[in-house]
Amino acid sequence: MARGINQVILMGRLTRDPETRTTTSGKSVTSFSLAVDRQGQDDQADFFDVTAWEKTGELVAQYLSKGRRCLVQGRLRQDSWDDKETGKKRSRVEVVAFDVTFLDGPSGDNQGGGVPRTNQSSNNSKDVVIEDIDDKPIDLSEIPF
Repeated sequence: MARGINQVILMGRLTRDPETRTTTSGKSVTSFSLAVDRQGQDDQADFFDVTAWEKTGELVAQYLSKGRRCLVQGRLRQDSWDDKETGKKRSRVEVVAFDVTFLDGPSGDNQGGGVPRTNQSSNNSKDVVIEDIDDKPIDLSEIPF
């Protein structure tokens, strides 16, 4: 029997700043919303609630804010509950992210790069110089596989 597939990939902009909380078991969870423009329709978008757990969520909360672009890979999860006020059955579908790629530069400049680089002291790092590569043909017998 074939197994089911539950995978989603979304690229869009955050509609609000990420919110982080801690569960009773001590795990951190970050929630945010993503607006994804519809193809060919400039004035319409779809909106998705996204949840990112532990380290992924902590990085989202640290580096992303409202308006920043990101690529989210995850799975869909459906919640159902009874509304305490009205007694009606409620449900929602959310994205549980297992990977978030930051698409804007550190200042939101759309240059890519995502996570800001950490500053390293020039004394601790050595520069690597890559020699010019010549245009000689590659001898396939030298490839070890």
